[in-house]
Amino acid sequence: MPDTYMPADLLDAARALQPELAARAAEMEEVRRLPADLAAKMASAGIFRMITPKRFGGLELAPHTFVETVEALSTANASAGWCAMIGATTAMNAAYMDPATAREIYSDPDIITGGVFAPMGKAVDEGDHYRVSGRWQWGSGSANCTWLCGGCTVWENDEMKRLPSGAPDARMMVFPASDATLLDTWHVMGLKGTGSGDIEVKDILVPKARSVSLVADQPHETGALFKFPAFGLLSLGVCAVALGNARGSLDAFAALATSKKSQGSSKTLAERQTMQAEFARCEAAWRAARAYLFDEIDQTWAIATGEEGAIPMERRAALRMACTHMTRTGADICRTLYDLGGGAALFEASDLQRRFRDAHAITQHIVTAPSTWELTGRILFGLPTDGGMV
Repeated sequence: MPDTYMPADLLDAARALQPELAARAAEMEEVRRLPADLAAKMASAGIFRMITPKRFGGLELAPHTFVETVEALSTANASAGWCAMIGATTAMNAAYMDPATAREIYSDPDIITGGVFAPMGKAVDEGDHYRVSGRWQWGSGSANCTWLCGGCTVWENDEMKRLPSGAPDARMMVFPASDATLLDTWHVMGLKGTGSGDIEVKDILVPKARSVSLVADQPHETGALFKFPAFGLLSLGVCAVALGNARGSLDAFAALATSKKSQGSSKTLAERQTMQAEFARCEAAWRAARAYLFDEIDQTWAIATGEEGAIPMERRAALRMACTHMTRTGADICRTLYDLGGGAALFEASDLQRRFRDAHAITQHIVTAPSTWELTGRILFGLPTDGGMV
């Protein structure tokens, strides 16, 4: 990728992709994955290199621009936005690897990576390598990936290794996609076009240099992006999809309301006072949640780019609260607009039903699930909290 490829160009490129992503939403739901040609177009635009370090030809975007880009893609098609953010955030592994090893994987400008952080696998320490077996759910976009990663607990002498905190020593193992079997398990309600089936490996060897821990390791990269909390970045990616998906729902309802008339009525939905009030309330909720989200991003980024050192846990928790709030608010908006759309919203041809389903699939991700309210609430109360995952 040329050095002159700037973030503004990327956002323009994402917007240029919107018409095709929107037009092919039904196709993606039918095939249950991101089509290879669309993935190639997104890769060529630099979409999957938003977080890749600059030394490997990546964009190393500021989080604000990362969210705007995923938002733009998700406004057209949440499944495409989801695949974009997974590909981008898994490339964060490059910052934690030895640079020579990372360069072998991430310097290809068309590379697409994917994988699952959750430690559903087992890695047995065998000296310079780990012997890895595991099966991971939610392997979004894996069919288009050259490299995959899977979280594993680490074992030595038949015992699970633990961190000083007592938590299991969990590391992500990065391996060629050819070492894995992709299982067709993605038969779901929402985000149907993400191809998020299971990934399985059996008894493969992974060099230790290709394993990373976002909790125990320190990044080799010194840019401000890699001072930003890793789980905060992942949460931003998830809620950015929710943000764009809710925007798409608002736009779809506006188009419907200005043309549809209720049975027996001469007025369009947009001319009815109850619809006007509910639509305005949804628009206000979206704008408020978006403004809150970007305010927390900017406050956290100011610390990352300053001289204050590590980002304190209270600030990381504040960012996570805004991400969860955006995700839950987005789902509420999509549910309300689906209801207001009436019988027309039920048909597969309606964008409102897809937005509704996608919004509620997004809420199921662990980084913005209801349990994050408990985690951040503990920190608000000043209670002792393991901040490794904040």
